[in-house]
Amino acid sequence: MFARRSCALIGVSFMLVLLSACNYKSYFQKSHNDYASRSANDPKMTHIRSYGFTSADPKQHENRYFEYSSKLSNKVASLPGINSALVFLTDKNAYVGIMTDWTATGTEARGGVRTHEQDNSGTTEGVYNVSNGSSKWDNRQVATPYNSFFTHKDYTDLSSELRQVIGDTVRGATPRAQEVHISANREFLNQAIEFAKAAWLKKPLAPLTDDFNTLVQYTFGKSEKVPLPLYLKATPSPEPSRKP
Repeated sequence: MFARRSCALIGVSFMLVLLSACNYKSYFQKSHNDYASRSANDPKMTHIRSYGFTSADPKQHENRYFEYSSKLSNKVASLPGINSALVFLTDKNAYVGIMTDWTATGTEARGGVRTHEQDNSGTTEGVYNVSNGSSKWDNRQVATPYNSFFTHKDYTDLSSELRQVIGDTVRGATPRAQEVHISANREFLNQAIEFAKAAWLKKPLAPLTDDFNTLVQYTFGKSEKVPLPLYLKATPSPEPSRKP
């Protein structure tokens, strides 16, 4: 009789532990810090898709103007799993560049070998570039190959749930955006930061619209025209003064 009661108590205890574990798993998957579940009942996935894919329409990225939004950049950067963000708004779309970090799980689309582009092993060696021992880097770049937060070469390397949350965040503040395009590509970020710098310095952005369109058409469209970073573009020499 005592043995039966003991077995029953053990069974009940096991079921309670199992139930608690299941409840915790469900709670965590529905929390803001998990982008891995991607299940239909996850509140983060209940809306229609809010982010754009690569577009074959050549006119989708022919923007008449663009602007940098510090408010939206800070809002996206505050999301779990994101270290920093750059958000640009145009007459058509919103463009988002992000770097990910360790503050959330499931930011990458697939498990297994991580898809980020950084080698951070130099932090334990006290150097920047672990391959050659150098302590120097190009400080014009927001995302570097070494000792940096994470970039991801292709947008498909990012969790669809993470992209959905970013898309919902941007659309909530900018309903007029036709599409929200998101990238964590290192080259895109390092070129996009130059447009943000121009905005920070209160420079006119209209003269840079063609350069901006070239960047987003190459990144999110199917343009084969390779964008050139603003800091590498030749500065026109001033015309010599003419004597009367």
